[in-house]
Amino acid sequence: MTILAVVFCVLVLILLITWGKINPFLAFLIVSILAGILLGIPLGNISKSLEVGIGGMLGSLAVIICLGAMFGKLISDSGAAKKITEVLMNAFGEKYIQWALMITGFIVGIPLFYNVGFVLLVPLIFSVVYQYKIPAVYIGIPMLAALSVTHGFLPPHPSPTALVNLFDANLSTTLIYGFIVAIPCMVIAGPFFAKTLKKIEAKPLDIFIPKDDLNRELPSGINCFLTALLPVFLLAGSSLAPYLSFGNTFLEGLFTFLADPVIVMIISLLIATYTLGIKQKTKIKTIMDGYADAVKDIAMILLIVAGAGALKQVFIDSGVSNDIANLLGGWDVNPLLLGFIMATIIRVCLGSATVAGLTTAGIIAPLITVTGANPNLMVLAIGAGSLMFSHVNDSGFWMYKEYFNLSLKDTFKSWTVMETIVGLVGIMMVLLLDVFI
Repeated sequence: MTILAVVFCVLVLILLITWGKINPFLAFLIVSILAGILLGIPLGNISKSLEVGIGGMLGSLAVIICLGAMFGKLISDSGAAKKITEVLMNAFGEKYIQWALMITGFIVGIPLFYNVGFVLLVPLIFSVVYQYKIPAVYIGIPMLAALSVTHGFLPPHPSPTALVNLFDANLSTTLIYGFIVAIPCMVIAGPFFAKTLKKIEAKPLDIFIPKDDLNRELPSGINCFLTALLPVFLLAGSSLAPYLSFGNTFLEGLFTFLADPVIVMIISLLIATYTLGIKQKTKIKTIMDGYADAVKDIAMILLIVAGAGALKQVFIDSGVSNDIANLLGGWDVNPLLLGFIMATIIRVCLGSATVAGLTTAGIIAPLITVTGANPNLMVLAIGAGSLMFSHVNDSGFWMYKEYFNLSLKDTFKSWTVMETIVGLVGIMMVLLLDVFI
């Protein structure tokens, strides 16, 4: 009976967001209260569960996401993203232009949240379209595929970062595994798949024709690349720290401190503030105003993450999490595949990759302890499922359609198929890693 209550609550959540057009944060809170009542939590304790869930979910996660938003804002405002594109375009040339744009999307997509990266990079795609007279979809899909894989698989993006926290996974290890999964995903869904899309005609609206700022001096290429990738270098390097302490207590403490994701993001932001801000003669007030705007932009993302934490805590406090774990643990199905399928179903129903990932995590979390599944790979498996079958209930679907001025048919043929390829290749890579790890 408790399992049926959980299914009912998930259906109510889906209906509130899709049919009722209720804000996801409010929908999570409403369903959390409903779940608490149906699952037998005393009425006086339900609000306590919500508070514990929200606080436990946000914790250091809020700091990481906010710092990541500030970092991405500076990458955008300083012109670093544009400079990275120019350098790669000059290096690869017209013949390999798709690969240049794909790598640009990947590098710039790591620090930038998806919607910001999309709005920032699509005009760059159109500038290449007008310069080289190449079909927009043909060169656009590789860049957007790269953005998708960073959004679904790589911290500090909200969903993978939150899932790492939920599953008690290791952020550095998840990042390394994420790179291994992401590269074949974006290559197959990007340049390879895009070869089939040459005949799709896109006529970008006039408003999206890029207007170059000829008077603006961009940062150097080396500065842009090193700064944009600094969090990646620091997080990846932190995984080697335990082997460098040589038993020295002070060094162990120092490396543990420097390996903390919050410290990594603070260091990265401080360095970027100088290299892409102060060094470029940008006023400190202008930089700080940009940081404030960045936090405003991701406030709703934080609330959605908090709402998912509330629902997860209700499941835990009611004891239904153990029931779900015992039920699913008896199925003869790889738990990673189970997480992928569940995330796919919720993604198709809700549209939002972030909400799909977080909702799935709250349900699937107890399964990790019961089955002994690798928590780092579970983050990636759910990430792959959360990217599947993007269609009319996904904001990314409509942004792509309107920016490229495509018909619904061509949007399904290009965007939806691209996202599905990313998800399928992603889960295959995760299952392959599971064999060797």
